[in-house]
Amino acid sequence: MTFSANTKNELALLIPENKCCLLAEISGFMRMCGTIRLSGGGRMNVKLVTENPAAARKFLRMLKSYFGIHADLTISQTRILKKGHFYEMIIPSEMNAEQILRETGILGVREGCNYIVEGIPENIIKKKCCRKAYLRGVFMGSGSLSDPEKGYHLEIVSNSEALASDIKKLINSFGLHAKTVLRKKSYVVYIKEGEQIVDFLNILGAHGRLLDFENIRIVKELRNKTNRLVNCETANLDKTVNAASRQLESIEYIKTARGLQFLPDKLREAAELRLEQPEASLQELGALLDPPVGKSGINHRLKKLEEIADRLRNGRDI
Repeated sequence: MTFSANTKNELALLIPENKCCLLAEISGFMRMCGTIRLSGGGRMNVKLVTENPAAARKFLRMLKSYFGIHADLTISQTRILKKGHFYEMIIPSEMNAEQILRETGILGVREGCNYIVEGIPENIIKKKCCRKAYLRGVFMGSGSLSDPEKGYHLEIVSNSEALASDIKKLINSFGLHAKTVLRKKSYVVYIKEGEQIVDFLNILGAHGRLLDFENIRIVKELRNKTNRLVNCETANLDKTVNAASRQLESIEYIKTARGLQFLPDKLREAAELRLEQPEASLQELGALLDPPVGKSGINHRLKKLEEIADRLRNGRDI
């Protein structure tokens, strides 16, 4: 089972105690995965579709708890490669579907005519607890979360630009930084930072998945940090080995071309020490001198030896 499905399964166990939150969560879920069907005589039916069985069971309970209705549930197999099922909940006109749409803020009336409310109705999300409940319903309806082992990506897909914009603002009202993007014909609200996703899971109340996500994130960051340190150490080691090889080559050239005796005492001492200790670091070489010198001091002497070797190779005066 995917990380996203496990998150929704955990959220399916959360049934709001307050009536206002119950309505807000129902509203969010219906808005994201519901469609309105018109029948004869201006009657309305509402169909809710989800691929998560736990979500279907939860919202059947919530509809019964708040509206006192027993919505019909059917299970169908997906047409794509015949994998998985989707769950349809039908609220027929006989169960006051139109009134439910009005109470959830999805359907409004203007000049005696019904219309679909574009964004999130303010009266549904007046309280902070209701805003959290609405987001929970929205995520249950059309949200997804990638496996944190593979990457950090949470998104909510909407077919309405106004609704996507309101969802983004609602998420960001909790101090997050959600963004929106147009993907084909859908508007996607997304979060791509691990820490922000953790905060969003906390808002939804998915504390179990939050801990799992955090554990994976910590291990990944530790692993990445270790890899960076190893790569850095490897790069430094390669740099040290290359520098030592270059220094030895220069000293051998000076020794063959002129001998080391013509060098000033400090440079000759450094050259002889490098020949004796070809694998030693600059710090180790400096400590072996008498008196000892620092890393920068021994590095300066060795660079001077390389300059002398270059001059000898090019036939220039030393």
